[in-house]
Amino acid sequence: MTSEGCLTIIQVVLALVGGIALLLWSATRLIEGAAAAAWHLRVPALLVGMVVIGFGTSLPEFTVSLLSGLQGTPSLALGNAYGSNIANIGLVLGLSALLRPVLVHSRVLRVELPILCVVTAASVALMWDGELSVPDGASLLVVFATLAVWSVIQGRRGGDDALGVEMQQELDAHPMTLQRALIWVAVGLVLLLVSSRALVWGAVEAATSLG
Repeated sequence: MTSEGCLTIIQVVLALVGGIALLLWSATRLIEGAAAAAWHLRVPALLVGMVVIGFGTSLPEFTVSLLSGLQGTPSLALGNAYGSNIANIGLVLGLSALLRPVLVHSRVLRVELPILCVVTAASVALMWDGELSVPDGASLLVVFATLAVWSVIQGRRGGDDALGVEMQQELDAHPMTLQRALIWVAVGLVLLLVSSRALVWGAVEAATSLG
């Protein structure tokens, strides 16, 4: 193997490992900052948990898939979207249950789990013809927007909920000023884009080399 080949392999490994590490770190800082900022703006704790944290945890997958699509690698975008959900349900939830039984007692989860199944089935149905077209993507975005609005309405209705109580305890345990929260949001966004770009580049180069 030539020195150029060895240098490329090192660059790919650094891009993949460093990209994943920076992606996770920046996403965590972004979510923490966004949650604290939302709380300072008097957003209900339940709503912070459902919308800010819930949707915020999908930002790494979103940025990686978006950059993959823009760079002409749609298969990477699709694999990332479905692969992350498979890992979350099968790996993360499975290992968590092995370490300690998971108690589901929030009415939000009891409602959202059936919705998850329906949305997943709908996405599979849209791709049954072998193509995810622009109208298909628009349909999925409409579903997402509808669920987001529904989550906001449900959260603003108030009421005691296990998820809301847990989120309130988390916010109280880790207080953050509004200024610091906004700084972390800005830093997290920038590093999220940088790490996603590095990860996509490394994945494409690795796939090209193996192919």
